[in-house]
Amino acid sequence: MSERKKTPETLRSHRWYGKTDMRSFGHRSRTLQMGFSHEDYKGKPVIAIINTWSDISHCHSHFRERAEDVKRGVWQAGGFPLEMPAITLAEVMQKPTTMMYRNFLAMETEELLRSYPVDGCVLMGGCDKTGPALLMGALSMNLPSIFVPAGPMLTGRWAGKALGSGSDVWKYWDELRAGNITQRDWDDIEAGIARSPGTCMTMGTASTMTGIIETLGFSLPNASAIPAPDSNHSRMGSYSGRRIVEMVWEDLKPRDIITPRSVDNAIKVLMALGGSTNALIHVVAIARRAGIDLNLDHFEAIGKRTPYLVNMRPAGQYLMEDFYYAGGLTALLEGMRDLLDTGELTCTGRTLGENIAGARIHNTEVIRTPANPIRPDGGLVVLRGNLAPDGAVLKANAADPRLLTHTGRAVVFDDYNDMAARIDTPELDVDADSVLVLRNAGPLGGPGMPEWGMLPIPKKLLKAGVRDMVRISDARMSGTSYGTCVLHVAPESWIGGPLALVKTGDLIELDVPGRQLNVKVSDEELAARRAAWKPKARRFERGYGALFSQHVSQADKGCDFDFLEGMQPTEDPEIH
Repeated sequence: MSERKKTPETLRSHRWYGKTDMRSFGHRSRTLQMGFSHEDYKGKPVIAIINTWSDISHCHSHFRERAEDVKRGVWQAGGFPLEMPAITLAEVMQKPTTMMYRNFLAMETEELLRSYPVDGCVLMGGCDKTGPALLMGALSMNLPSIFVPAGPMLTGRWAGKALGSGSDVWKYWDELRAGNITQRDWDDIEAGIARSPGTCMTMGTASTMTGIIETLGFSLPNASAIPAPDSNHSRMGSYSGRRIVEMVWEDLKPRDIITPRSVDNAIKVLMALGGSTNALIHVVAIARRAGIDLNLDHFEAIGKRTPYLVNMRPAGQYLMEDFYYAGGLTALLEGMRDLLDTGELTCTGRTLGENIAGARIHNTEVIRTPANPIRPDGGLVVLRGNLAPDGAVLKANAADPRLLTHTGRAVVFDDYNDMAARIDTPELDVDADSVLVLRNAGPLGGPGMPEWGMLPIPKKLLKAGVRDMVRISDARMSGTSYGTCVLHVAPESWIGGPLALVKTGDLIELDVPGRQLNVKVSDEELAARRAAWKPKARRFERGYGALFSQHVSQADKGCDFDFLEGMQPTEDPEIH
């Protein structure tokens, strides 16, 4: 442990417990009511364990027991743990999308830490939006914080094959629709694809974001790669509990850790991992919470000079168990050390370079080095043009190379229900060269920017052997998805972005080498269409939906609330 900067009298919790007035009497007596003695908490750091477990949260179903591991570590280090449940964001289960509630969890985290006698916190998350949300809230509150990732689930199995969650769902759903597998096959895949607690075992959004959070410096070394059922995961929880107590005494806070250089490290790791397109939105939001201005062009610049190194689905071959056995994130970071700013401080109290020193790659088929990359750039590209003046995103390493330069006739769906109703109808006027366009699926249009961007291939084309097409939307797509899918088109069509003006039959040009996305319609014609466009009515008139509608930013700005970005932490009110 580094030198102590805090004393028992300067702990934040002392303001609740340490005074001799009537209010402190109430705080102490109610803590005694819970069965704790004065010796349990007197003069000790109070640690909030923000736990996103619930019965509906499949990926976090082990967090009840993992919270006990964390508490054990806190007790061992001389702290006082308090478990505080927070809203679950259960991917797949929550509608219209967990993305709509990411900011809700961020606000809840911040307010839990602000309103209770807390000196530091352990953030327990993993499933896609929970990691970003928890870290955003912790950054805004700026108390010592450490992140415990849920860890990936075990590899799925079916008919002697390894299954990857998400990626193989899309793959075999298409084969079922095309008539190439049976309903019995599909049922067996359903029973074998999710075999344990934990997040998706592909390089989806969950593993992408936990890797990014570790690289930023908020998790213990290699915490992000440990499979959820592995006993090492339980020990990692206890180590994290011990370490957060030390961080409180050291007064090591989130804004001491996150810097423009650590954010650049995180973007480089995103590219090396071949990670989820969702990460661009989340990293922008995280950075802006810390007052770091980050835009899509910065991702593009870093991506051009950062190689893709990890051979994992959906862009590659392997799964998270393989990544962990190959050395995990520390091995990747050590292998690409020369590309990183290794002097950045982390939650361990040591630098990133010190954390990864000596880590080894055990399987070079899974993790490569810049001397032998899978491809020389990161594969996540930012497109602009008259269809996306504020940017759009494409995962080029998960797309069909022949479609990266393509011009085709637009087939436009006005919303998800329109698409679902027509995509498989025999009369749909579509061929393999068409460009499928889905609009009104962005932050406001979805609402919440659902993962609809991997539009299904029309059934009649699937039966003809087509497995990829150019697809464009203002939606997101799952990090486990693949294909030539242009996403996050900004500004979104719901507020009058150019995607709202496209008509079926328009020619759309995708030029990935030139980073362009354009509809081949004259400026005059687009202006006439804009003049005829009618604004949409607000979706929500009350509750959180109304707050979301009034304050959410567009995808290129991170989809955060405008009143939460880039401010210094709110000062604690005087406690009475």
